[in-house]
Formats: sequence, structure tokens, C-alpha cells
Amino acid sequence: MVIFDLNGVFVLSPKLNERYEKEFGVSANEFLPALKEVMAVIRQPQAPDAYNVWKPYLDKWGLNLSREQFLEFWFSAEGGNEEMVALARELKRKGFKFFILSNNFRERAEYYDQNFPFFTELFEKIYYSWQTGFVKPDCRAFELVLVENHLKPEETIFFDDSEKNIEVAKSLGIKAYIFGGAAEVKTKVIAE
Repeated sequence: MVIFDLNGVFVLSPKLNERYEKEFGVSANEFLPALKEVMAVIRQPQAPDAYNVWKPYLDKWGLNLSREQFLEFWFSAEGGNEEMVALARELKRKGFKFFILSNNFRERAEYYDQNFPFFTELFEKIYYSWQTGFVKPDCRAFELVLVENHLKPEETIFFDDSEKNIEVAKSLGIKAYIFGGAAEVKTKVIAE
């Protein structure tokens, strides 16, 4: 069984702070602290609407974006990692099962459901922090996936782009690796 992070692995996008700087002139020094604060709130269950949490920052920066414009700007630059999708299809035909463990929020998950049909095709289940209440690197996020799916840590592989998340997964006995692209994933999954 393989557990993947989602963003940076199956969903690719340019950095949001760079897009805000280019499009709206909001510097990374202003944007990144706001992003950190907002994400800490909206990744949780029963979080308020993401736009409402962002609105004070948008007002501060003089950005008159409607909810639809704001979400469209954020999500429209995201796309599927076709290499990973093709690899997952190939490995799924060989009997591998895949799960997603993602620190994500409701509005983005809804966008993904509507725009990335490969999610339902490839993944047994997607665990979003806004649904589970556990934000990686909280070990309970990993434990939930293992327990619900009767997975043995030593028989489970995890790929993420965060070293901190990899360390926590390893501490639970999961074979965990920094994501380095589809070819590397294939080598490690087949070898295990």
C-alpha cells in the first residue's frame, strides 16, 4: 500500500506567493505570513469559508476580488501531474492500492473533486485535514490511515515533499521517502 501527499505530487502548481507578487504586487514578505496564518485555520474541520478568512488580507492589500475570482485565481493554476497519474494507473493494474494524506481545505477539495476525475479512479480514499482534524506532521493523521485500512506500517510506503512529514511517518514504522518524481516512486514501490 502506498500513501501519497497530494500537492506537489499528484497536483502541481506554481507558488501562490509568486503569482500574487506578479499579478497584484503583494510581496512574499507580506503574503507568506498571511498564508501560514490562514492555512492554520482553514485546514481544520468546521473552518469558516476560506474567502472570509482571507478577506481582511485582501482588503489590506487593496484587492477587490469576489469569492469566485479569489478561488478561481488560486485553483485555476493547478494541474494534474500526468507522469504520476500514468504511473499510478500502471501500478494499480498490478494490484497496488493508493491513499492520499493531505493538509487541505474544503473549497480546494471541492475544486479537485470537480476538476480531477483521476482522484476517484486511482485512490482508495483521500484523507483531508479539514475532514479528519489531523494536520501533518501530527502522527494521528498517519495512524488514522493505517488503522482505518488495516495497513501494517512496515508494509506501507509514504511519499511527501516535506522532510518533517517523512520523519514522523518513519517514526511509526512506515517506509517514507521525499518525493523525487515518478521514476523514483516506481523504483521504490516495485523494490518494496
